[in-house]
Amino acid sequence: MLSHAILASLRQAWPPFVLVAGLLLIGAAAAADGLFEALGARLARTGLGSRGLLAALLTLVAVVTAVLNLDTSVVFLTPVLIHAARSRALDERPFLYGSVFMANSASLLLPGSNLTNMLVLHTDPENGLAFAGRMLPAWITACTITALFLALAYPLEQSSRGHGELPSHRLGLGATATVAAAVLVVALRNAAIPVFALGLAVTALRRHRPRVEPRALALLFTLTVTLGTIARLWQGPAGLLDGSGAWTVAFVGAAASLLINNLPATIVLSSHATAHPEALLLGLDLGPNLVVTGSLAAILWLQAARTIDARPSLATYSRLGLLLVPATMLVALAALLAIP
Repeated sequence: MLSHAILASLRQAWPPFVLVAGLLLIGAAAAADGLFEALGARLARTGLGSRGLLAALLTLVAVVTAVLNLDTSVVFLTPVLIHAARSRALDERPFLYGSVFMANSASLLLPGSNLTNMLVLHTDPENGLAFAGRMLPAWITACTITALFLALAYPLEQSSRGHGELPSHRLGLGATATVAAAVLVVALRNAAIPVFALGLAVTALRRHRPRVEPRALALLFTLTVTLGTIARLWQGPAGLLDGSGAWTVAFVGAAASLLINNLPATIVLSSHATAHPEALLLGLDLGPNLVVTGSLAAILWLQAARTIDARPSLATYSRLGLLLVPATMLVALAALLAIP
């Protein structure tokens, strides 16, 4: 019984972790090429107003999150958004908090956008394109509300274009691998091995040591398998969702992510198939915008922000989240359920 539970947990856990490792390698290659920094700098140098710049940069976060995973997004784009705000002498707070809030909100679109997505969908026979089709209305809704909320929460004054030399960049292997990874994630039901192989190949060809911490992923993988095994032997937590409606499932997922982080919550709640997997993902992906400890991405964001002398506040994060999370969850779930 124990051995069967361990094997079942391993089968559920390895694809998302292998996929995320590959996406992080590809994201590191794109960052080393200067792709993200160059995009941010060019947006700052455009004639966009302050709110237009914020919207453009949050759109960049949403796209990178959907294609290359939210952990990749917060690590490499948080500094980009803050530097863009500083180049215009703008209040950097909506850019700072926007980088993580938008990453969590935008992680709904593709299976590879968030570890939780693949863990919940481990028994889903459909490919990434079918999943994206189901989640697109909720994704658009959540991203739009997040962007509008940040634009209204902080009044941004008009500013001039950014100054200084534009950073050099090369549209080389990193950008090519990013496009290839997006195609693989959308086209294949399980793109883990192809994307990981692509990440290894790009890393080897560039001869660049990526800024990826394997020990953190290994620790999370061990925790995931352990909790998955326990959840299969003790079915109480997953049983809470049996017979529950989509609204209940979504808010149970959000509450669990706040209590124990969304990754352990996913393992505990998805060891058995639920009737409303997309609703569960809404709670698990959007709920962490209420507390920093709700997701690994928010913890990585905190570290990335501090490396460039930004001053993120845990209290401000939660104060903003108290307004943002209910709004995004309610409207995004309504959009999801409106699709037959």
